[in-house]
Amino acid sequence: MSASATLSGRRVCLRRWRNEDRAAFAVMNSDARVMEFFRSRLSRVDSDAMVDRIQKHFSEHDFGLWSIEVPGVAPFIGFAGLTWARFSAHFTPCVEVGWRLAFEHWGHGYATEAAGLALGHGFGALALSEVVSFTSATNHRSRAVMERLGMCRDPAEDFDYPGFPENHPLRGHVLYRLGSDSYFGAC
Repeated sequence: MSASATLSGRRVCLRRWRNEDRAAFAVMNSDARVMEFFRSRLSRVDSDAMVDRIQKHFSEHDFGLWSIEVPGVAPFIGFAGLTWARFSAHFTPCVEVGWRLAFEHWGHGYATEAAGLALGHGFGALALSEVVSFTSATNHRSRAVMERLGMCRDPAEDFDYPGFPENHPLRGHVLYRLGSDSYFGAC
């Protein structure tokens, strides 16, 4: 399956980005609630640059962070997908599953469904042996999604994210892993 393919679930569709997604993405990236566990909110220029990096990742690797559409509800609610981690740590190089949704779409299970579609693609079509996910230790909502996906955490693997300065309250990150052999299993 090529990166241009659409991944469809029960309620969500993961699809390639459209130019009209950029405005909604910029609004989402300027929302303090959505960006609570990131260094800062993004300007429109920075948000557009992120879309450009996402599209470049698709071109280079034939997978990436897809736009999430909820047919009949919203043409764009955020992104979910797979990406190569862009920093050095004890567990890199690795492919990460990630997501970011507009605040008004939180609490409906869309992140879990969309990330599950991405994992299915990663373990199926891409034949990945493992996918990781990580977030600030205090990001309990994302950690709950990771656990619903069947990902497992070993506290000994927690790490300081290099994108945050020393002593920053979000620097401490948790690492979750999921192997292809336990994709449908439990910890």
